Amino acid sequence: MSMTGLRWLAGLCLPLLLAACATQPPPANVDAAAPAQWNAPLPAAGDADLLPHQGTQGELARWWRQRGDPVLVELIEAAQAVSPTVAAAGSRIEQARAVQVAAGATLLPSLGSSLSATKAGAQVGTPAGTSVSGALQAAWEIDLFGANRGARDGATARVEGAQAGWHEARVSVAAEVANLYYGARACALALAVTRADAASRAETSRLSELSAAAGFLAPATAALARASAAEANARATQQQAQCDLDVKALVALTGLAEADVRGKLAAAPAALPQDAPVAIAALPAQTLAQRPDVYAAGREVAAASAEVGSAQAQRFPRLSLNGSVGVASLRSGGVTTDLTTWSIGPLSLTLPLFDAGKRAADVDAARARYDEAAARYRASVRQAVREVEEALVNLHSTGARAGDAATAASGYVASFAGTESRYNAGLASLMELEESRRTRLAAELALVALQRERIVAWVALYRAAGAGGRRTPRRDHETLF
Repeated sequence: MSMTGLRWLAGLCLPLLLAACATQPPPANVDAAAPAQWNAPLPAAGDADLLPHQGTQGELARWWRQRGDPVLVELIEAAQAVSPTVAAAGSRIEQARAVQVAAGATLLPSLGSSLSATKAGAQVGTPAGTSVSGALQAAWEIDLFGANRGARDGATARVEGAQAGWHEARVSVAAEVANLYYGARACALALAVTRADAASRAETSRLSELSAAAGFLAPATAALARASAAEANARATQQQAQCDLDVKALVALTGLAEADVRGKLAAAPAALPQDAPVAIAALPAQTLAQRPDVYAAGREVAAASAEVGSAQAQRFPRLSLNGSVGVASLRSGGVTTDLTTWSIGPLSLTLPLFDAGKRAADVDAARARYDEAAARYRASVRQAVREVEEALVNLHSTGARAGDAATAASGYVASFAGTESRYNAGLASLMELEESRRTRLAAELALVALQRERIVAWVALYRAAGAGGRRTPRRDHETLF
């Protein structure tokens, strides 16, 4: 090639090189400025494996099984199998994968085929001719500036975000079932307390009626005992209704028959875990990286970044190459002629000259979507920090109050026993007995409520601190949580 030709080639390539430098998308990762450490007190790390770690297959399932309650595991499995939220998240993954395949296909050549047959005659006396032809056509857009690569990378990031959303849906269902299950267990404990209280008051009322009939007790005192017994019975009935509502909520969530749910709950005695120490990472960034919602928000930033690059590339030249291979057969007047054709080209360069600002507006819109995604990501990190901090505060508070609540409950039980003994000996009034009874009942119910509150707090921490990282669902739509 002559020097003149080289100069022309360099002159043609220089604008392309400059354009390539101009298609730099914004960063795919943004800094959310998470705090260096948690401000709330960390729970005692009694078991470093109680909080699932990122990227381990089956970690989430094992975490719940480590609670030592197979009924809870069965209910979570049933709920996830019928959850519309989990099913919708799985569908979004399939949709995102389809978009990813379509976007990736634009980077590869396309191949088409054609087949035609024609019979024609020119004039009277001229034999008619029949022609048959077939061809394969190939076309390939050479992605000079990354327009198609940007679309593919954005689609890939959204697949990863959809997978994180699927995991988040499973975690949400598991946490909801756990809260309902432990709520039902706590309700059963409270029901036992209220029924025992109602039975005690009923016995006091019965003895008071006998004493009043014998003239040893004033009718007003017997009326007070009847009123106290009726109040306790109404409280127990109300508590029973609440327990029934908890069961029905579990039935709706799991899709199981109510008889099955009640049978599973009755198979084991009503009890709440006394404590469930949760170990979490000391640094927020290590923990928050496990959260599916934070990860999904980060993948959306990456997708938006890739789409900015794709929109920028649309403003620059596009290079495409075509080719074909064909065969043809012409028969006329008893003579058959066979032909084979092929072509490479044209190699065409399309230069956008004027579009009234459309491509520039597309870039501006893509940058605006990127800014929105980055803002949402930073907000998701702040929300994640808040949720972990709140769960830590609640865990610390419930742990600090547990000892006092237990001491108060045992003290009021002992006080009631003493007052009841004095009442039976005629040394205390029924008014004193009922006041002591109400105090004891309130303390026992408060202890059950505190245990329930602590369980809610560590379930919230399990969810807020990552809940086992991210797993990719298999295409057979596995429901293992």
